[in-house]
Amino acid sequence: MTIETAANAAYLVAALLFILSLAGLSKHETARRGLTFGISGMALALVATVALVIDHKPATIGIVLMVVAVLIGAVIGLLRARSVQMTEMPELIALLHSFVGLAAVLVGWNGYLEPNLHGELTGSLLGIHHAEVFIGVFIGAVTLTGSIVAYLKLSGKMKSSPLVLPGKNLINAGILVAFVALTVWFVISPALWMLIVVTALALALGWHLVASIGGGDMPVVVSMLNSYSGWAAAATGFLLGNDLLIVTGALVGSSGAYLSYIMCKAMNRSFFSVIMGGFGIEAPSGEGKDHGEHSEIDVAGAAELLAGASSVIITPGYGMAVAQAQYPVADLTRILRERGVDVRFAVHPVAGRLPGHMNVL
Repeated sequence: MTIETAANAAYLVAALLFILSLAGLSKHETARRGLTFGISGMALALVATVALVIDHKPATIGIVLMVVAVLIGAVIGLLRARSVQMTEMPELIALLHSFVGLAAVLVGWNGYLEPNLHGELTGSLLGIHHAEVFIGVFIGAVTLTGSIVAYLKLSGKMKSSPLVLPGKNLINAGILVAFVALTVWFVISPALWMLIVVTALALALGWHLVASIGGGDMPVVVSMLNSYSGWAAAATGFLLGNDLLIVTGALVGSSGAYLSYIMCKAMNRSFFSVIMGGFGIEAPSGEGKDHGEHSEIDVAGAAELLAGASSVIITPGYGMAVAQAQYPVADLTRILRERGVDVRFAVHPVAGRLPGHMNVL
């Protein structure tokens, strides 16, 4: 068995592990197992990739570059993982998405600058390759700047209020139309200036899409950026001829899009307006309905009510995360359940600042 055949088999097994990982992460009870599947799949994919690089002659430069890249990434990842707080997870995830977008842009540009390294692409195959380059760069650039803006808003380094430019929807639609037209032109007669133009347009579109959305709607934005990063990875897979990247990117892209759809329904938002950006200022105002009177209570009164309750429903929000109150809530839950009280949690699909954030807390 050749190294390439073994690597492809390893990629297939890794893809299956990623599917099992997604299935495990869908439930709290199996989340730890799902995480183990995901880590195992990624480790197997890395080993297979290293084996392919070593088998490629000459391999010295490739091995050195790979080792340097892995070490830099590992150091950054470990440092951030050790220092990040749970309340900072949303902005960290948004920042990580930007790396996927940047990688897609770099791979796309490399694919154009060296499109026919081994003389294998001719005729229609070369045209398909040019389409892959153009689409991959566009998706990657949108993901890059969109994720950076999301990070800046979530971390408080940029105003969370939505940006409202005159004719903002026309701007987004105009860039998409220009992208389609340039893609056709690029496939027929590729030129460097077109790639430069589409990169600039995509960077501007990613920035404008997310800047047009209010900070309170960032959970849906992070979910959509997760989907974009998946499609960017899939486009990279087509460029590199890597089946694992294609499968993994499709899994991330489709699951992220579906999660965004679920969250939009929970927030009474239009899914299309999320994709086009600016949906944060298009939310329906709702009817002026009387929901009754609320009654405030102090600590002693709350303790008295809890002591005599048979069933308690806790509805956590982002304030609980900011106050680091999940630990006292856990202690309270344990004490109540030891007294025979039925304690449940009502978590809104978009509670917190990240999909699943409050579920974890």
